Amino acid sequence: MTCDPRVLRRPLLVGLIPAVWTVVLGLWGLSRQNSVWRDEAATWQVARRSTGDIVRMLEHVDIVHSLYYLCMHGLFAGFGPSTTVLRLPSVLAVAAAAACVALIGHRLAGAYVGLGAGLALGLLPAVQFYLQEGRPYALVAAGSAVSTLLLVNALRGRARKRTWAAYACAVLVCGWLNWLALLILPAHLITLLWSRTPRGVRVRWAVAAGAATAGVLPLALFSLDQSGQVSWVPPLTWHMMIGPAILLAIGGLGGLLGRRAGTGTGTAPGTGMGTAERTGVGGRTDRTGRADRTDLAGPPDLANRAGRPGPAGTVEPPGPVTGSPSVAAVGLPLLAVPQLGLIGLSLVKPLFVDRYILFSLLGLALLIGALIGRAVDEVARRSRPAARCVLPVLVAVALVALLPQSLAKRSPASRVDDVLAAAERTRQLKHDGDGVLFIPAARRDTWLVTPDAFTGTRDIALAETPEKSGTLKGVEASPARVRAAMLAQRRILLVTDATGVARPTRGRRDRTKAEVLATHFTLVSDERIRGRRVAVYERLAPAGGG
Repeated sequence: MTCDPRVLRRPLLVGLIPAVWTVVLGLWGLSRQNSVWRDEAATWQVARRSTGDIVRMLEHVDIVHSLYYLCMHGLFAGFGPSTTVLRLPSVLAVAAAAACVALIGHRLAGAYVGLGAGLALGLLPAVQFYLQEGRPYALVAAGSAVSTLLLVNALRGRARKRTWAAYACAVLVCGWLNWLALLILPAHLITLLWSRTPRGVRVRWAVAAGAATAGVLPLALFSLDQSGQVSWVPPLTWHMMIGPAILLAIGGLGGLLGRRAGTGTGTAPGTGMGTAERTGVGGRTDRTGRADRTDLAGPPDLANRAGRPGPAGTVEPPGPVTGSPSVAAVGLPLLAVPQLGLIGLSLVKPLFVDRYILFSLLGLALLIGALIGRAVDEVARRSRPAARCVLPVLVAVALVALLPQSLAKRSPASRVDDVLAAAERTRQLKHDGDGVLFIPAARRDTWLVTPDAFTGTRDIALAETPEKSGTLKGVEASPARVRAAMLAQRRILLVTDATGVARPTRGRRDRTKAEVLATHFTLVSDERIRGRRVAVYERLAPAGGG
């Protein structure tokens, strides 16, 4: 298998191939053996509510995900709740991001860099994890990729008012999906400064970036009142810096080697060619380095505009377009700035969670593409036909090497728990009239995602439903009322976290639940199901005798 030279001449195919590749990776094991974990359960149960109930909830919790929840509500209403509907938006979003990354690499340094970057994105372990996640992080990555592609187009002399308007809209949507996506703006600013863009371009960028920021600012300020939602994020430690350090080292290497090979410095961006493509991989050259116009890797019309006429109907390879950034100038800031920015924010308030800046891996994919371009260049100097095999071979090797991780991430064990498995076991164990308890109250998502599994039972601690209270988990009764309700039951089903996943019981209600079960009930069944625990308790004394 080799890279067909015809692919290298068509930018559309350079973007389409990584998109299709990513969709295939995303559809592979999409249901994860029909499992849904707690974060996805939040999306599931909120998306099933009415629009009014969602808006009421957002006043109290999760305003940062407001746009995503409303979009998923529309999809659930139109297609029904399922793991496919839950995760397919993320698959398509990463596919769109892969296409954009491929086009960016193609326009800056050639088709091999673009194809390599686009194909590499879907193989990155973290991307494979969130590729099949019913949360907004993949959508943020897609919006970030679109905004970066628009920026590159603008820097390469294709800027129009609508380009900057589209750029502002892309950043605005990203910010409304997660306002930490605004960290992409300082990354783009560094790209502008690195590329020494004209003052007029910088001013237009500043206007577009300012408009997007102004649109996201109300959301960011409102979400500060809900900052307790991220109280679980641990303080920053040196151990947490290992991952970002490795990513930055790989990215720096990609930028350095790509620059040395000429694939990272904006080589022949007008033609979409890298060094290898100009030296015969998909084209013919003579001893002077001139290429036959009909075999150029880039589109003929671009070659005619950028190149200079030569003898015998040839065109000399064009030089860099003024203001065109290098792969390193785009990729390194896109990788480093969100990582370092989130680290800086975490020094003020713990926020360092890698999924919040998943979009930074777009930069890593671009820099990996530069490394692949370097490899193609080196092989092309020795054998032009062999150079066409470099990319397929590298992708195949990476796919095999990452296969254990790929399989693991498509297993239910890759997540901390499984809501659907716990609900199914409850369905099998319940008796009509049983009381149900959740410790902590957040484990009520088991019931909220699959209410039919609890038909015939009663949530004895619940005082106000999640929909009515505008919360994710509802409002529970006072400890005294919970105690009385428990003592009135002959049989209670407990849904809680499994050992190793559970945190120490803190609230008075949860302590009351545990104390009453230990004192007045006997454990008759206790099962761990994929990170959750479903236990059955029976009353020691006649109901009401406690």
